[in-house]
Amino acid sequence: MNIENFGASERLVNAAYVRQGAQGRRAHELRLRALLEQGKCPEDGWDESTIELFLHELAIMDSNNFLGNCGVGEREGRVASGMVARRHYRLIHGIGRSGDISAVQPKAAGSSLLNKLTNSVVLDIIKLAGVRTATNCFVVPMATGMSLTLCFLTLRHKRPKAKYIIWPRIDQKSCFKSMITAGFEPVVIENVLEGDELRTDVKALEAKIQDLGAENVLCVHSTTSCFAPRVPDRLEELAVICSNYDIPHIVNNAYGVQSSKCMHLIQQGARVGRIDAFIQSLDKNFMVPVGGAIIAGFSDSFIQDISKMYPGRASASPSLDVLITLLSLGESGYRQLLKERKEMFSYLSGQLRKLAEVYNERLLNTPHNPISLAMSLENLDKHSDMAVTQLGSMLFTRQVSGARVVPLGSLQTVNNYTFKGFMSHTNSYPCAYLNAASAIGMKKQDVDLFLKRLDKCMKTFRKEKSNRKDVPEMDNCTKHTSVGETEY
Repeated sequence: MNIENFGASERLVNAAYVRQGAQGRRAHELRLRALLEQGKCPEDGWDESTIELFLHELAIMDSNNFLGNCGVGEREGRVASGMVARRHYRLIHGIGRSGDISAVQPKAAGSSLLNKLTNSVVLDIIKLAGVRTATNCFVVPMATGMSLTLCFLTLRHKRPKAKYIIWPRIDQKSCFKSMITAGFEPVVIENVLEGDELRTDVKALEAKIQDLGAENVLCVHSTTSCFAPRVPDRLEELAVICSNYDIPHIVNNAYGVQSSKCMHLIQQGARVGRIDAFIQSLDKNFMVPVGGAIIAGFSDSFIQDISKMYPGRASASPSLDVLITLLSLGESGYRQLLKERKEMFSYLSGQLRKLAEVYNERLLNTPHNPISLAMSLENLDKHSDMAVTQLGSMLFTRQVSGARVVPLGSLQTVNNYTFKGFMSHTNSYPCAYLNAASAIGMKKQDVDLFLKRLDKCMKTFRKEKSNRKDVPEMDNCTKHTSVGETEY
């Protein structure tokens, strides 16, 4: 209520009580004012009543919620189900206009304000996470793969002769298909094995640029977050090469916001060379439903060009989800999640190493990967031809999600491209292995239950090998509850 309404209320209720109520309302409004003025994530998270008040205030600014609205067009925010309307807080118009996903809608001031605020708050979090010189970003209602495609299509207009995208290999289908869908020819650069790690072959990449001709290369498409034993690309070296050859550089940072190391690599790459845009998933980094991503960069004009490439209006759901989440957490809450994730990575690493030693396996040494771990399955692979894939099936049926086993020699064809050793990021990795990751939101009980179930599965193979003689229970890895999620 405004001042006049509070004043009128004093005729019905004791004035002292009304003033007290007005002061309570004022506390909510001060939070809203700070958000509108600063455009930053609040330091401390908001309570749900403040967030719901804010969303209600935004919704009544949209024309479909005007009391006397008379809509005679084809898109007037009509919703048949009240449940659907409530699910979206009656913010029905979506975001953007036909020519720009970041444009303001005349009929939807509240939804437009939601869009602008979300992009501003998300940029603040990206800076907090480590990319401090990022200048612009926007939330797009597509997952990472299609968001990469949008970036490549934008570059097409800037480099009309280019038909190749140079791509250090990472065995994940959507980032590969993003290049195919955009109409370009991926040029795969095989990784090099350094110890247990698979790293970027910088010399081969530069030689391929020289061979193809820089003018024929649309961009270099690199990766930060990835499954071990592959580690983040050498972004600094790649950024320098892109700068020297005047080639755009797009970084797939799918779940890298939660890693200070991945964000530091992007910051350093932009400092010493060229990074045009980096793309990250909303669900993987902010624990919201699948369906959104953030496209960010260091040039306002290029990020605006990408937003203008998106055809038509867009769903506001991903923007609404991430804004609600960040207002609930606040900067302090998100920092705490990042801190806990690092702690869980150390705990998972130590416990998985202990379990590996019990079964004469080892935790692969991948110090440059800050999120994913890999445990060798060499002895299990010797057990039988199908033992490794059987282990994966056993874990899945025991409700362990996110962990994956990688056998030797798998072949996979993606859009007529055949990859040898698919899922291992190289044609012939030395051993089969199992992946597990410490992602944001993971708890100690998730690690403990995963290790307990993995231990039981590994015991099954040992019992078979020793004519089903009993094997003593492990001391270190058999306690607690719940399951971690690391799907990419």
